[in-house]
Amino acid sequence: MTLAIDRRAIPPHANETIWRASDGHELRRIDWPGAAGTGARPRGSILFLPGRGDNYEKYLESLEQWHRAGWRVTAADWRGQAGSGRLGKDKVTGHIEDFGDWVSDLGHLWQSWKADTPGPHVLAGHSMGGHLVLRALMERAVDPDALFLSAPMLGFVGRIPAAIGHAAARLMLRFGDPARPAWKWSEKPGEVPAARKSLLTHDEDRYEDELWWREHRPELVMGPGSWGWIERAYASMRSLFAPGKLEAITTPILLIGTSNDKLVSMEAIEEAANRLPNGELVSFGNEASHEILREVDPVRDRAMDAIAEFLDRVVPPAESAAA
Repeated sequence: MTLAIDRRAIPPHANETIWRASDGHELRRIDWPGAAGTGARPRGSILFLPGRGDNYEKYLESLEQWHRAGWRVTAADWRGQAGSGRLGKDKVTGHIEDFGDWVSDLGHLWQSWKADTPGPHVLAGHSMGGHLVLRALMERAVDPDALFLSAPMLGFVGRIPAAIGHAAARLMLRFGDPARPAWKWSEKPGEVPAARKSLLTHDEDRYEDELWWREHRPELVMGPGSWGWIERAYASMRSLFAPGKLEAITTPILLIGTSNDKLVSMEAIEEAANRLPNGELVSFGNEASHEILREVDPVRDRAMDAIAEFLDRVVPPAESAAA
């Protein structure tokens, strides 16, 4: 059963702060202390990273739920989006010179966060965030005890092979500013959806939560990605599937995806799950859209239960591990 959580308020026990990347760039973060209780053993710590154009406000419900389960929880912006500035030439286009910049930021945050929090240490991400935490693990910028990934961006939806899509994106960079928007106001590269909500969730209220936060915190508003972002996304996604890369990762990883996703490729998620030595997959169908952790209760509850079961099994509570 879904806990009663106010999705439109920062909990009084959560702390919003600024952390600085290695070059001094200021990024937002939010921390929950963990609700294990005085004298109780901490359950561990979760660091969660959202997707492209996202903000941590969208995931307050899940973050609070993990906190209530005893986890020490942190979430943070990616450089250049939400409340952490912009890297393009306007206030809404999402641009990045290279995804490696985000991996570097995550590695910097990870080292300080891990030193300040109790283990086991779990890293998690949604969509682009899932892509980046997996890449950071592959490049040994992070060393979590476990990962869970919600609809990770491991490939774009569509029948165009990644190599052809990448070549087309590189061609577009030759004919204009890489920081220019790659599509009209929408969440899907190359296509304007009839209704943005239908791409993200079946839950009207949870979708409205995002719009509420955008109204009350206008700095969170982000629209299309740049052509530079698309080209770098293709390059980064293709690098994950290079021979032997996924097979070399031994960390337990839970991947959650849906065949009804209109943004990221379920086939790529399935391939990654099959190639990861300790990869596990939870699959949804037409009942779920891209934002599985913001779906209707039956879908979201199943996903959250799967995460809890996975973590209890691969990184059990300290008293269970000692038993």
